[in-house]
Amino acid sequence: MAVILKAVDIEKTYGKGQLKVEALKSTNLEIEEGVFHAIIGKSGSGKSTLLHILGGLDKPTCGKLYLENESVFDLKDKELAILRRRRIGFVFQSFNLLQEHTVVENILMPIHLDSREVDEEHFNKVISTLGIGEKLNYYPDELSGGERQRVAIARALVSKPAIILADEPTGNLDEKTGDEVIKLIKDLAKEFNQTIVLVTHDLEIAQNADRVITLIDGEISSVIDNSDSQKI
Repeated sequence: MAVILKAVDIEKTYGKGQLKVEALKSTNLEIEEGVFHAIIGKSGSGKSTLLHILGGLDKPTCGKLYLENESVFDLKDKELAILRRRRIGFVFQSFNLLQEHTVVENILMPIHLDSREVDEEHFNKVISTLGIGEKLNYYPDELSGGERQRVAIARALVSKPAIILADEPTGNLDEKTGDEVIKLIKDLAKEFNQTIVLVTHDLEIAQNADRVITLIDGEISSVIDNSDSQKI
């Protein structure tokens, strides 16, 4: 499989002197195309920091990040913003929907910000797969938590990104709805051959992924391939 995202010697340090915190220590990671990856670790292990760097939302103290062989942090701020909008889809625990906009407006926001044409066939397939076709003219506060997360996932998918990054996407959901969302993400990865990186502290959720990356104290301790249950 082709490597779509590659982190090389990524480090992230906060503070100085006695207040210095090493959130990530010399992290090397390859994310393969079409594979559902889970990053797991306890609170403070560095998993969200790593995800934010992988998505270009935060810059590392040192190291390189390549998305489809392009050096992400060598880009100017405007170029980086465009890259995030066009090539990376984000799904957050808090949904991050705009309350004053309808479901369809939220979903299409990244495309409209780029003044691009909507691929109607792809849009309809995403909406149908997520089962939110009847909710397009609703506002976020008229939806359940699970429905809001489905809208967030649709927004991430509709731009046909190279990769989707999900940060604790079930954190604000009850267990039943959370299980449904994880199953949906797993199915979407296959349906759209989508590369997904999901951060979670829940081992049961991580077991749904093709590959499980464990972080301990800012370092990758293991990478497990669930397809054959062997460490690689």
